[in-house]
Amino acid sequence: MDHVDVKYINLISSRLGKFKKVKPHLYNFRCPICGDSQKQKNKARGYLYRVKNNTNYKCHNCGISVSFSSFLKSVDPESHKHYTFEKFKDGKTGKNFPTESPEDIFATVDSARPKFKKKVSIDLPDAFSVPISKKYLESRAIFNGKFFYAENFKEFVNTIKPDTFDDVKFGEERIVIPLIVDSKLIGVQGRALSTNPIKYLTIMLDDDAPKLYGLDNVRKDEPVYVTEGPFDSTFISNAIAMCGADADVGNWGISNPVWIYDNEPRNREIVNRIGRTIDSGDSVVIWPSNIREKDLNDMVLAGHKIQELVESNIYSGLQAKLKFTTWKKT
Repeated sequence: MDHVDVKYINLISSRLGKFKKVKPHLYNFRCPICGDSQKQKNKARGYLYRVKNNTNYKCHNCGISVSFSSFLKSVDPESHKHYTFEKFKDGKTGKNFPTESPEDIFATVDSARPKFKKKVSIDLPDAFSVPISKKYLESRAIFNGKFFYAENFKEFVNTIKPDTFDDVKFGEERIVIPLIVDSKLIGVQGRALSTNPIKYLTIMLDDDAPKLYGLDNVRKDEPVYVTEGPFDSTFISNAIAMCGADADVGNWGISNPVWIYDNEPRNREIVNRIGRTIDSGDSVVIWPSNIREKDLNDMVLAGHKIQELVESNIYSGLQAKLKFTTWKKT
């Protein structure tokens, strides 16, 4: 781990709840972005860890995954200025780029499906009715979906989950993506409309709830497509989306999932996830070599007929392994 990164990790450590050094190049603490579990104050699901020459941050509560530079800028903007200068002085760019999680550092345990008691509603305008959010969505060719607009995301979150954020003064505009199970709101994801490096924030009303979008609208007796993000799911029929991490969709009545990962054969995390999906026996989309776009949204913007493209590239078993081997070499 870079010595400048270590210096600034130690510098802010006193402000990170339950901070501890797990082992060399791996630190654990309560996530300062989402506040971590509100019910269990001893839970700490934020991690700083090394990948090659970079340091990355990941929270297993809200799903955020950013470079240490972006994390530090959010937690302590003043320290970030000094950090950037020191990286530059050391001959670095001053920027850590987001990198994939190393295999097997984090283990998730899926529990039995919980029952959600609270019924919370969203009292916000539809995102397509507000000029700034409508412009953003339509610029990405998104013309449908259950999305809302919050002028102050932190303030809104505190109305549905009190005391999540201590200071709402600088809450920013975000598109609010509702996560709903059994007609009950169990979480929200906020997509920044500003230049905030933390583009997505996921807030769960129940720690045991699935970080999945679209569960309330799919036909579970048919193949259900599982995309990397909520916006991507709007381009595919009968689709749900992961909001930060893989989930055991079988716990939610989905017996025939088709997993759609981003088209990034150089991304170790995605490669590992596809490999695990194939080994589990599930179906997965393996992109053909002529597709250069990174994700479903980029493919739509490039003019591809996305439903047809997805349906013609679904594989499982031995055939999936063969296609996967070829794709990794792309």
